[in-house]
Amino acid sequence: MPAISASAPGKIILFGEHAVVYGQPAIAVPVNQVRARAIISARPDQPSGWINVQAPDINLEDNLENIAQDHPLVLVIKGVLEATGIGQAPALTVRVTSTIPIAAGLGSGAAVSVAIARALSGFLGRPLMNEEVSNLAFEVEKLYHGTPSGIDNTVITYEKPIYFTKTGLTDQGKMDAFQVSQPFTIVIGDTGVPSPTVAAVGDVRRSWQEDEKTFQGLFANIGEIVTRAKDAIEKGEISTLGPLMNENQHLLEKIGVSSGKLEKLIQTAVQAGADGAKLSGGGRGGNMIALATQETAQQIANALIAAGATRTIITEVKQ
Repeated sequence: MPAISASAPGKIILFGEHAVVYGQPAIAVPVNQVRARAIISARPDQPSGWINVQAPDINLEDNLENIAQDHPLVLVIKGVLEATGIGQAPALTVRVTSTIPIAAGLGSGAAVSVAIARALSGFLGRPLMNEEVSNLAFEVEKLYHGTPSGIDNTVITYEKPIYFTKTGLTDQGKMDAFQVSQPFTIVIGDTGVPSPTVAAVGDVRRSWQEDEKTFQGLFANIGEIVTRAKDAIEKGEISTLGPLMNENQHLLEKIGVSSGKLEKLIQTAVQAGADGAKLSGGGRGGNMIALATQETAQQIANALIAAGATRTIITEVKQ
């Protein structure tokens, strides 16, 4: 039986992180420059049901039964077996690699889940549909991000820009059609500081519980920015996005999810020619993003590295 592989992209949130957990819309796009890949290989020399998991990026190689049963890789593999109705899989190896930085707000966990779900279900001869893949990845996300919005698994599964709204605290929400009428360039800068999504989401929830009125107002203001950004992107009015990014960042600072390192890189990007910049993802670390042009992108990236970013990615947002 030939090996089967599948890959999934990273992602960034352009507008709406954190507020999206509370029913406000958000815009997210795939980042194809970084990807997670899963390769499933048959092991006819081993007995049926034998599954070996190899994840060199996290120094993991062991048989499935020996790994903590709440480990995300175990949960995804078992989820696929259940979803495909396979009681006992043929002996196989699951090898996962990724160029997506871990804990950086680029959706590394969801991308790994999506890649495994696609490759393993295909190997078993019962490929899962997009909705099934997304749902499976979301279930794993819930265990590791507290109350995730569902946006990571959705944009990574469908690999296209999405306008996303969460419909409930435990539901992953809905994806609406979203037209990018004119491509635009984003520079991503990594602070090199892990972004503790679970902690950030939990802290925001506690702050919201303590002062619901104030935080509902902040979330509503972010939602308005997202709506204006969607309208601008659909009309091709890209110059409007920079000031909206700046507004969104100001509100994220009020929510308490920014950091000195993020703000330094954001300021650096603007001084280097970006039309606007903000953090992307959980915050407290991870990545920031800056709106650039094809002409200014590299100089912004160079400035970010000089200011302490550990890596940069230049990506084009398009349909």
